[in-house]
Formats: sequence, C-alpha cells, structure tokens
Amino acid sequence: MIIKKRERFLGFKPLAPLQLKRAIVSLGASFIKLAQVLATRSDFFDKEYLEELKELHDSLPPMNEDEFEEVYGRTFNDKSFKSFEKSPIASASIGQVHVAYTHTNRKVAVKLRRKNIYAQVMADIRIINSFNTLFKPLFSHYTKNSIEAVIGEFSKMIKEEVSLTHELKNLVKFSSVYKDAGIKFPVPHATLCSDDALVMSYEEGFRFDDKESIFKHNIDFKSIIAKLVDFYTTQMLINGYFHADPHPGNLLVSKEGELILLDFGMVKTVPNNSRVAIIELIKAAHEQDYERYITANKKLGTIAYEAPTAELAEFTAKMFEIFSNDNLDSESMQQLAFDVLESTRNLPFKLPSDAIYILRVSAIIEGLGTTYIENFNGIKDILPILQKNIPKALGAKESIVETLIEEIKALPFIAKDFKAAIKKISSDALHVEISNDQLEWIKKDLNTELKSYAISFAFLLGSLFVLLYDTSFKEWAVGLFALGVARIFYK
Repeated sequence: MIIKKRERFLGFKPLAPLQLKRAIVSLGASFIKLAQVLATRSDFFDKEYLEELKELHDSLPPMNEDEFEEVYGRTFNDKSFKSFEKSPIASASIGQVHVAYTHTNRKVAVKLRRKNIYAQVMADIRIINSFNTLFKPLFSHYTKNSIEAVIGEFSKMIKEEVSLTHELKNLVKFSSVYKDAGIKFPVPHATLCSDDALVMSYEEGFRFDDKESIFKHNIDFKSIIAKLVDFYTTQMLINGYFHADPHPGNLLVSKEGELILLDFGMVKTVPNNSRVAIIELIKAAHEQDYERYITANKKLGTIAYEAPTAELAEFTAKMFEIFSNDNLDSESMQQLAFDVLESTRNLPFKLPSDAIYILRVSAIIEGLGTTYIENFNGIKDILPILQKNIPKALGAKESIVETLIEEIKALPFIAKDFKAAIKKISSDALHVEISNDQLEWIKKDLNTELKSYAISFAFLLGSLFVLLYDTSFKEWAVGLFALGVARIFYK
C-alpha cells in the first residue's frame, strides 16, 4: 500500500513511517536485513518514510549496559586499548560500532556482535520456514522454488554474517583482490579480532545518502555513481567476487570524493555461467534486442525455460520505453511500470539462488542513484556505464595489439577443440547436454502428468474397494469409476 501510494486496502490503512520502522525493528535482525534494501528507494517511498527507514542501516537501539559489558568482557581486557568509548557511534542489526584508541594512539572502529544474535537469527529462520511450509500449497511451482531459494540463500548468508571471524576473512581477501580499484577499505587489526569483535582502522566520510554534506563539499555525484557502477562491473562481471551489501550505511564518501566501502559480512561469488548470462543481457539491452534479452534472462534463471519469448519481449520493450523517457517523473514511471507488470502476473518468473544477491545489489545501487537524481534508473543511467565495460568483461586488453596477441595465443586450443568435436561426430560419440532449466521444466511437466494419473487411478481403485466392501454401494462405485475415467480422458 505504501509503495503503490494507496490510502487503504480492504479497510486497512498503511502504517505511519515511525510505526513501520518500529514494526520492522521488533521483528528482529533477519527482517531488518530484508527491509534495508527498500530503505534506499526514494522512488518507492516519500521523504518521511525514508528518514525513518534509513535508521535501519546504523541507528537501531544498541545493547543495554549489561549485555555490552558481557560481550566486551569476554572479548577484551583492560589492557586491550588505550581508551574505549562505551557509547556506540552506530548500531545495526548484527552488531554495534564503538570508537577506541590503540596504545600507539591510532583511532580504530570496534564492531561488537550483539549478545545472543546467532540464536535470534536461527529463531527468525525457523519462523520464516514455518510460514513457508504453511503457505507453500497456495503458490505456483516457480513461486515455491523462488521462495525456497530466497529463504535458503538468506539463511546461509545471515548465519555467515553473524560470525565476525568470517567477516575478517572476507575483508582481508576483498582488500587484496581490489587493492588497485581506487576504493578505500578499512585495515583490520587481526590480533584484537575474534568471533565477537572486529577491530579495524577508523574511516572518515559522509554516508552516501548525506546529500547536504556531499553538496556542501562540492563533490560530483555523477562521477561517484559512475565509479561505483564501474567498480561493481569489475566485481560481478570480471572477477565474479562482490560485496553484496552496499547500502548507505556501508558506503562512505570522503571530503576528497573518495569512495569508502565498509562491512564485509556479506560477500558473494558469481558463477561463470551467470556472469556470461549477465554480459549477454547487458549487450542485448543496449542493442534493444528484446528477444535476446529474454533468452539471456532464461540463461540467468530469472525466467522459466518454457516462458513465451515473444510475449515477454513485448513486455520488456514497454518497460524500456517507460524507463528511458526523460519526460516522466519517478512516480509516473512507477505507476506505468506497475500497470505493465500487472499483465505478467501469471508468467513463469523465477528467482534462483545465484541471482538473489545480484538483483539485491542492483536494486540498492539504483536506489542510491534516486537519492540524487529524481528519475534515476538502471535503463537510462546505469546501462550506458555497463555497456562501456563489456569489452573489459569479455577479457579485451587495453590495446588492439594486446587483444590480437591474446587471440593468436588461443588459436592452437581452438583448433584442438574443433578437431576433438569432429572426431566425436564421426564416431557417433557426440553428446547433447540438457540445461538445468530444461530438466526442471521436464520434471514439472512429469510431476503434473503423474499427479493427474495418480488421482485418476485412486478413483478407479476406490470404486473397486467400495464394491468389495459392500455391493449395495454400487452406485457410489460407478460414480467413482466414472470420475476416474473422465479424469484420464479429460485432464
């Protein structure tokens, strides 16, 4: 109701901004994590809602004094720091951050894990799984699979995220992989770290959504968002290793306009087949080849194998037309998009586990853009930047000469593969592989067919059982037999 700007639905009114935030906070860490994505979308929410929801990133209620003392006491001692500020500067769903000074007088940020957070997260996962089990029969085949993929991936990731030892490993690896990316990362103090605490250099900067400070220091937002998109292109399409939680609380901008990335609890890898599908998708989108765009989505797994390509290409063309229109404001774009989406309600869209965090990051980055540009969106503003990076994602070198050398080096391997393929064809040993999507479609159709026949035979056997039990019920037996036969021929 809030997103669609409805005043009421079935007699219910949407929650006020403060009520919505309190409701999310009361549900716990897992639900806060899910809500953080929406908290970046200024095209979905009014300013009043965004002001409250952005507190979900780093302004949640901190641990009480007893909980803090217990966590600090089992992690550090009186000699761990020269000084330690007990009041946190930020408090999020998994932990809270304090300022401290080492004995060499270095200012550090100390992230303390909330007391009993692992048990709370496990309880949240059980509740979510219970609701899924309860409502699963109401969903279609693909909706069931998508929901299970989301729950499974989310459960796996949040269990890793509550381990600060895991986050330390991610930070060390990520800093090494992207040391030349022009992005700043905190430097960990590994000897002071544990599963309950992560100690790292204190990084100064403004939150990415702090428009007032960023404009005050004459920082060019367009260059920052271009740099961020370029960096994520490198992460997702070239290295296949990316930071999956770039919300405004984890993304700072220094006075000099330098990007600073924080919080490495959620770092993911992109399988090679998904990277190839994304590259094809971007290329097709740029060339407005909508049928190839749908084919790429099928490879990525977000659209079912048997989905009608022509119908979905027509839908995609309409969406691109809406979001490419500079004359529309964000609210008009949103309303038109909802109207078009309504016509696709029964089409077989999916959400595979590999795509969950890719789509999450895309939604967050697009949301960050809407903070500064009124009708900012992925098609109009992000796609051109992505397209520039396609050659790099495909392995092209800086110069034509370097590219030619690489291609010449690859020729012997291409010739060898071609020779092997010809040999297999001539000896009738060539095999055709069926994709997972095709197998899933076959499995779904088989299950539907078998289920239908199983019900029919149940009616037929039921009629036989009724006759054996009591011949006086022969009318019932005939009725059951007729139902069984009818279901076989008129499925």
